[in-house]
Amino acid sequence: MPLPKAPNKPATIVLPVETPRADTPRARRPAPIAKLAPEPVARERPAAHLALVETRTRTGTRKPRAVSGKPRLFVLDTNVLMHDPTSLFRFEEHDIFLPMMTLEELDGHKKGMSEVARNARQASRSLDALVATCHHPIEEGIALSAIGNAEATGRLFLQTQAIGEALPPSLPVGKADNHILGVVRALSETRTGCDVVLVSKDINMRVKARALGLSAEDYTNDKVLEDTDLLYTGVLPLPESFWDRHSKGMESWQQGGATYYRVTGPLVSELLINEFVFLEAATPFYAQVKEIRGKTAVLRVLRDYLHAKNAVWGITARNREQSFALNLLMDPDCDFVTLIGQAGTGKTLLALAAGLAQTLETRRFSEIVVTRATVPIGEDIGFLPGTEEEKMAPWMGALEDNLEVLNRGDDSAGDWGRAATNDLIRTRIRIKAMSFMRGRTFINKFLIIDEAQNLTPKQMKTLITRAGPGTKVVCLGNIAQIDTPYLTEGSSGLSFVVDRFKGWPHAGHVTLQRGERSRLADHAAEVL
Repeated sequence: MPLPKAPNKPATIVLPVETPRADTPRARRPAPIAKLAPEPVARERPAAHLALVETRTRTGTRKPRAVSGKPRLFVLDTNVLMHDPTSLFRFEEHDIFLPMMTLEELDGHKKGMSEVARNARQASRSLDALVATCHHPIEEGIALSAIGNAEATGRLFLQTQAIGEALPPSLPVGKADNHILGVVRALSETRTGCDVVLVSKDINMRVKARALGLSAEDYTNDKVLEDTDLLYTGVLPLPESFWDRHSKGMESWQQGGATYYRVTGPLVSELLINEFVFLEAATPFYAQVKEIRGKTAVLRVLRDYLHAKNAVWGITARNREQSFALNLLMDPDCDFVTLIGQAGTGKTLLALAAGLAQTLETRRFSEIVVTRATVPIGEDIGFLPGTEEEKMAPWMGALEDNLEVLNRGDDSAGDWGRAATNDLIRTRIRIKAMSFMRGRTFINKFLIIDEAQNLTPKQMKTLITRAGPGTKVVCLGNIAQIDTPYLTEGSSGLSFVVDRFKGWPHAGHVTLQRGERSRLADHAAEVL
């Protein structure tokens, strides 16, 4: 429904003199304000800025810069600072403007122990440090590089004066979002020397801004990739002509029970360490890249976990990608493994089987530690009584289901034997809540992080840095099933670590393609 036209004499909103209604969720009583910062002085820019070139802005989006070469002034919504407190320094050479209502809302969210509250406090500390470096009138702007962020060459401007701006009368006066929109509109009309752009994580806020003829963008600097189809899969199919083009001067040898090939050719430049390569031909070839030097790569032939003789805790791989995953999970030189796949691809079962085999059979690890993000799909069920493990039990249904599958294989032991095995297994599995992970160090543990797609990059860093000597960390998840608000496939902590760890000699990743749960689950994943 289009917004009604404003009357001949537009209604004036004075910011922030208008007192917000108490029942408005985001509204807070604004503080007294001095005066408005003047338009920033345009600094000299290289001639390349005058051409139509593709550039990555601070919001992370790639877009052509205006032909006019105007500098850009980004007005930040509060949710940007609460989502990424370092966003102040993510806008390269561009200037930033913070409305007073943004500071008011930041102040209102600083209390508590939540991730949002911590981010609000961190953003406030950064602002305090920046203001402390200002020894000239604050209206002239504060250098964002003043506290050591050399890549941020722009300036920070704070609203220091009440701004009066006409907005359609259909927009409520007491709503904080509309105050910020009024500031953006006023800046767009008064600062003709620069392009004023609102940056907000709130979709409706961006829609309203565009309806008013204002420029608005999402903050996407936290996204690893714009398109998750480009996310590293860990697997590369070889062309049929691979041996013809790469067999010249090829070497082959045996070492440690494995076969190695040293090949040279043009495809080597596209390979990464620990990436899996395969060639489906009359004689299938499955290998892993172990070394790259210039145009020469060393490939190690994989152990075939599709064969029953290589079963792991009674489990054999059912497809090519599962065999790749077991090669990573059973590799003592691989400290960090990420597995991504839709429901039913066997992520948890493979990880748990590999953990049990290396904990109870080879004794590489002392115990298995399992944790996951406690994000409900629907409404929360409320308070859960009991100890830490009892509180985590409802979230560990997937673990229980997979343990039942793993303990079902040995029928010769009878009911008593299975019960004894089950008790032994449970003594070596610890269920831990993420809330108490900070400060801990896991030594010789097999750490499984389930549902990792619901973690932020910061939470993922906190968990992975818990690993001590001899610990293996396995992250499992499906980036198509994110339940955490404000996280997307591109900004999920799981996508973040997959991209950052690719090519590291002690890390590996596999994207599982085929579901093996049941024909019903596979069909539902395709059509629903």
